[in-house]
Amino acid sequence: MKNGEINTEIWLQHAWLNRLQSLLLLAVMAGFLALLGWLLWGRDGIVMLLTVGVIGVLFHPVVSPRLVMRLYRAVPVRREQAPALHDAVSRLARRAGLPVVPTLYYVPSQMLNAFAVGSGEHSAIAVTDGLLRKLELRELVGVLAHEISHVRNNDVWVMGLADMFSQTTSMLSLLGQFLLLLNLPLIMASAVHVNWFAVLLLVFAPNLSALMQLALSRTREFDADLNAARLTGDPDGLASALDKIEQIQGGWLERVLMPGRRVPVPSVLRTHPETRERIARLMALKPGLAGAGVVTGEDADFDRRSGFGDPVVRSPRRHISGLWH
Repeated sequence: MKNGEINTEIWLQHAWLNRLQSLLLLAVMAGFLALLGWLLWGRDGIVMLLTVGVIGVLFHPVVSPRLVMRLYRAVPVRREQAPALHDAVSRLARRAGLPVVPTLYYVPSQMLNAFAVGSGEHSAIAVTDGLLRKLELRELVGVLAHEISHVRNNDVWVMGLADMFSQTTSMLSLLGQFLLLLNLPLIMASAVHVNWFAVLLLVFAPNLSALMQLALSRTREFDADLNAARLTGDPDGLASALDKIEQIQGGWLERVLMPGRRVPVPSVLRTHPETRERIARLMALKPGLAGAGVVTGEDADFDRRSGFGDPVVRSPRRHISGLWH
């Protein structure tokens, strides 16, 4: 293996493991739906819910990228504002095999964040003011590659499908508990036999489905990291960006919520994997020093501040849409 190349064997191992985990997690979530259908309506319930699931898989809608960007008050980034970023997005999109280059948006927020919405034919990537001003170009390219990997892997659709499974499970659980309360007088009179395992399943199914959804989110993040490293040929760029975001964003949260301490979040409740684990996986792909294959010498004079005016000074807050930015 030559110095600077991505370790293809390790990348393939991680990629297949991530795909297998995603399929298993989606299968478990669908299994919860089928089981609830059986508890409520027997075999007819299983057939009905599996039919609904298949229809959802085939016709699950994708939210319009423009609508999402409006909710974040994002504006398109013109080429003259950040030519190096536009070039990087175009190169990454070509390497990823996307039919259309994603539209780049700017979110006026101090938060260090980036996200992708849409599908391969119609997608958008948003970057915040805080991210543009804190990261170097090489790090920004790694983050953009991560988001383009989400678009390429259709992760927005996959997570939307998982959310549909989770929401449907919650509604069926509430329906089952309501029917249980209606029959409570008969249960108290010992006129009806109660399957307490079924009752527990009705109560805890939404929580279990939500945990599966969180696990699926972490798996898709790992997959996007690995594909981003392959697109850029530079695992160090994304690893450095992740470490910097963790230090800056984590420090801000600590000062506000728990000065002097890390905010403890159980791993099963995280939407993203732990940063150190993500960096470790990225470093496993790198046998030696890798070069930044997307950043060129022409980008050396990149000024991430010139095209976006003064820095955003207002603190992040929750908006009427429910979004935090």
